[in-house]
Amino acid sequence: MKKILLNVALASASLVFAQKKEIQNAVKATKDGNYSEALSQISNADNSLQGKFYFLEPSLQEQYYYAKGLALLKSGKTSQGATVLSKISDLKKNKIFTGKDNTKKKVYFVGKAEADKYGSGLQLREESYSPSLVENIGATINPMLNEVSTEAQKEYDAKNYASAAEKFLQVNDLLSAAGQPDNTYKYYAGISYALANKKAEAIALYKDLIDSGYTGVKNIYSAVNKKTNQRENLDKNSFELLKKTSDYTDFKTETTKNVEEELYETAIALMLDDNKNEEAVDLIEKGLVKFPDNKKLNDFKLSAYSRTGDTTKLEQTIKEAIAKNPKDKLNWSNLGVIQSNQPSSLTQAEDSFKKALDIDPSYVPALQGLVFNLYLNSKADASIVDAYNAARKAGKIEEANKIIAERKMRFTKALPYLEKLHSLTPEDADVVETLRTIYSSLGKYDKAKALKTLKK
Repeated sequence: MKKILLNVALASASLVFAQKKEIQNAVKATKDGNYSEALSQISNADNSLQGKFYFLEPSLQEQYYYAKGLALLKSGKTSQGATVLSKISDLKKNKIFTGKDNTKKKVYFVGKAEADKYGSGLQLREESYSPSLVENIGATINPMLNEVSTEAQKEYDAKNYASAAEKFLQVNDLLSAAGQPDNTYKYYAGISYALANKKAEAIALYKDLIDSGYTGVKNIYSAVNKKTNQRENLDKNSFELLKKTSDYTDFKTETTKNVEEELYETAIALMLDDNKNEEAVDLIEKGLVKFPDNKKLNDFKLSAYSRTGDTTKLEQTIKEAIAKNPKDKLNWSNLGVIQSNQPSSLTQAEDSFKKALDIDPSYVPALQGLVFNLYLNSKADASIVDAYNAARKAGKIEEANKIIAERKMRFTKALPYLEKLHSLTPEDADVVETLRTIYSSLGKYDKAKALKTLKK
């Protein structure tokens, strides 16, 4: 048994040695400018690794990402190369969880998530790693950053928003690759995708920004170069150092605005526009925990629950909105509509519609609600007519007369609101025909004849 385990260990060591050699060859090829050879060596290493990078010690992982990322960049695959290079920053910002797996092979998990995923149950210790090759990347990336960011702005100004979004994402990836992650360009990409009507892409970016805690708030340091008389943006260290010299003047620190609420508002609007209603509800509820008084989010909440058909939550949401603003005629009217659909709350519905009319006596939706949702509800009226005919057929004349009398009472209650509605919407054919029917039913034949016939 010991001999078998020893053979396994030797095989593993041999495999790691081969990968190490291939990766080191790739680094050398990259430095020599032979990028096709670098990618060939990396491909050989990939075939052996099968994605199990945790078998490589951190310095070897860094060399792998360095060689592959730069080779991809130089081969014109900017986004892919930048994404690979950005993993070097992950080695620095995450703890390295190291130990041995069940076959006694050494493992190096980058970050707790990876350790939990692949190393669950293993005895691991935490270590830190400081990359050494990041400085070598800047000379390659900085010129590309300037070029791609300029292209992105040109595409945006030309309203080629989809192309601009892709360029902004490349800038974002390049910054990460250079060890200077800044989601501002991902934010610009989200805006661009939204303007390009690429909702799915925009939603994904906005959600990613929200989940990452991005707020857009950062300090911008600048000063005027006395030689050129131009204002230049500076990093904080340079800003502080240059204060001690006489080469720059007019030092300024500005703080950018917080866009966190805007992220929620835009993402939710896109979701609702794309009929992702359940997804919108989840994000609305998350957003309202942070921004309970945000009017747009509260308005979106009403729209989202209305679309999902969750009338219980919709009614609760409307009541919460009314509690905050009792003078909101729209919410009173909407509450009336919901209540009018439940036989047990018809009285409350009537009260809600009337409260909307107390605020605005000419509010058409509330007048329509009172008339058509309550007093002249077509389904309810049809059942009343059926009950009347059944009572007459059964010879229950007194009961039939009572039913028709109650129907006329409802018509009488509806009439002033219907007349008001007609005065506000004189060209509405349905309103005219309904009013003609009510006049005739109540014996007001002259008024019925006076109504002009409108085509539907």
